[in-house]
Amino acid sequence: MATVNTNVGAMVALQNLNKTNEQLAMTQSRINTGFAVASAKDNGAIYAIAQNMRSDVAGLRAVQQSLDRSISTVDVALAAGEAISDLLIEMKEKALAASDSSLDTASRDALNEDFKALRDQITTIAGNASFNGINIVDGSNTSITALADADGTATLTVSGEDLSLSGSVITIAATGNISTLTNASGMISTVETSLQNINEALARLGTGSKKLEVHSTFVSKLSDALTAGIGNLVDADLAAESARLQSLQVKQQLGIQALSIANSAPGTILALFR
Repeated sequence: MATVNTNVGAMVALQNLNKTNEQLAMTQSRINTGFAVASAKDNGAIYAIAQNMRSDVAGLRAVQQSLDRSISTVDVALAAGEAISDLLIEMKEKALAASDSSLDTASRDALNEDFKALRDQITTIAGNASFNGINIVDGSNTSITALADADGTATLTVSGEDLSLSGSVITIAATGNISTLTNASGMISTVETSLQNINEALARLGTGSKKLEVHSTFVSKLSDALTAGIGNLVDADLAAESARLQSLQVKQQLGIQALSIANSAPGTILALFR
């Protein structure tokens, strides 16, 4: 049947061309964005899963920053502790020299001045061993806590060490001196005790720093794994999309030609009336 009122061929050609155009637009969007699933319209379930994983990755970035701050704070504390340990070794040397009964008063006074300068330096070092406003060796903070998971429900804590004078670690008094033979003799054991205490404190701080670094490495690897997983879910295969683009462009041109042929079909009816 030949008719000019209803051109079924043109309708079919137009439907196929519209479908090709939709597929072409989707392919172009994937190439432009790099995502096979760029919005919930593309694939609601996959988009929701990817967004949840992105939330975890963002949380892990905050965890990493928290761990980095804590590691730096503990490392500063370790540096201070090591410096104080070195000072104590020098102080022991001064005290031992001053305990010599054959030493004259002037020499002992000179040793005492050196000893007091070293003693006061301990306070200076402990007071300045802060990072981002946190100091865990001057007695102002008993510990430092870092985030451990993306939900904020787990934490890692490193205990502080009070390295100030007259404390539990440094037992030397703030007025300790070796100005007399008696003071010098008694100070030797006091310095030795403090030296042993601070070395134990350094061991604890070192263990705490290592714990933070191990977890930081794990968090970094976990974040990378999640990021890779998100990519597997939503990233477009650009090589495949490029090939698909060329195929759809050919189909689009053929569809336009098919529609043109279908639209010209009613014109053949004129031949019947010649």
